[in-house]
Amino acid sequence: MVKKIYENAISNWPEEERPREKLILRGPEVLSNAELLAILLRVGVKGQSAVDLARSILQKLGNLRALDRWEPEELAKIHGLSLAKVAQIKAAIELGKRILAERKKTLGRVYSSRQVFEYLLPGMRDLKREIFKTLYLNSRNEIIREATVGVGTINSSAIYPREILSQAYRVGAAAVVFAHNHPSGGTTPSSEDRRVTRELVVAGEAVQVTVLDHLIIGENCFFSFADEGFIDRYRQEYRQFMQRE
Repeated sequence: MVKKIYENAISNWPEEERPREKLILRGPEVLSNAELLAILLRVGVKGQSAVDLARSILQKLGNLRALDRWEPEELAKIHGLSLAKVAQIKAAIELGKRILAERKKTLGRVYSSRQVFEYLLPGMRDLKREIFKTLYLNSRNEIIREATVGVGTINSSAIYPREILSQAYRVGAAAVVFAHNHPSGGTTPSSEDRRVTRELVVAGEAVQVTVLDHLIIGENCFFSFADEGFIDRYRQEYRQFMQRE
């Protein structure tokens, strides 16, 4: 029996092999990365189906995360990717991040640095610039607000520790957790990271807001100032200083 050779256009494929139909009938988890991307691309280019185009794009990028990491203008330089298609891809990625963040929020509480890391990682891992975030927690360790309070190289003059902590009263927070990313992927704290953390702890003591931790988020790893004992050390140093005054 001679096997039928299908043309490149997905519309010429058997219905059960088309990405959209396969997703509806069998669920998105059965689709390959290229098939999922093809659904967002919708159409291919001359000589390539949307799936073929998706495969060539992923081969060029090396991995899926590059779709998030690359700027729109960079992606639009790839053959077959218009700015409209890039916008669709970026929107889908952002929706995925927000769904994951909402899922984490519905868990309610964060009790450890690992839980904070898992909550923040999707939105901070592939950023090209440092951002500084504050999580405001209530007395049950539930996240009641997440705020980005600094963009670019982190230093105390850029993030205004007392002003950040004063927001805790406005949102009814009992404690805060800070985090910033290292675009290099490493998590070793710099001398500036240590200095800023000390100032944050001191400011927290001054306004009677508990600073629970400061995380540095890298490539699938993190550094916790609380786990390493720095938060308690800075707090004790401040309290001893105040007792001497």
